[in-house]
Amino acid sequence: MVDDQDLIRAGLRMLCEAQPDIEVVGEARTGSEAVRLADEFVPDVVLMDLRMPGMGGTTATQLILQARPTSRIGVVTTFDDDDHLYPALAAGACGFLTKDAAPKDLLAAVRRAAAGENAYSPQVLRRLIDCAVRSRTSATPLSAALPELSERERDALGCLGLGLTNLEIAARLHIGVTTVKTHVANLMERTGSPNRVHLAILAVRQNLVPEADPHTAD
Repeated sequence: MVDDQDLIRAGLRMLCEAQPDIEVVGEARTGSEAVRLADEFVPDVVLMDLRMPGMGGTTATQLILQARPTSRIGVVTTFDDDDHLYPALAAGACGFLTKDAAPKDLLAAVRRAAAGENAYSPQVLRRLIDCAVRSRTSATPLSAALPELSERERDALGCLGLGLTNLEIAARLHIGVTTVKTHVANLMERTGSPNRVHLAILAVRQNLVPEADPHTAD
């Protein structure tokens, strides 16, 4: 975990170490220290602050991922404006949460990052989707971007447009988490989407995001 404030790091450490499946292997106060410790400890997940003395979190994220592309770096910051969000994502961050996030949301973000998923707060995900939708050209018909899907795949895609986790989608659709993972993997392959954010954008563009709970599973 990387943050120049001792109190923030202490709080994050206490929260994470109380979990049986999370181990804190190191702490850094600056971006340059984070780069060095990431090389030394090879963590699965890094929680990265952005604004720190000397090297900031965005540069540190880029350098860590250049050396270890499989690392998963989630931003935890006070600042959620576009000037901080987009450079961090461009540097390779797989998640973005603010420091006022609920403890359960932060822990969920750590686990999602470790599992290879993206971890964004609902507000950040909505901004990413809205920005992407606005920037996409309307020259290509929307139908051309989406292959024929089963009813359950369309339901799952709509839930991704809401920014739901696999567990939340499973509960909403009354299906197993393993089934959700299968649907997501199939959707990525069939649509050529590199990640869940791209799938969420497709869901919005295709008007598949549900207004209310979808119907129960067959």
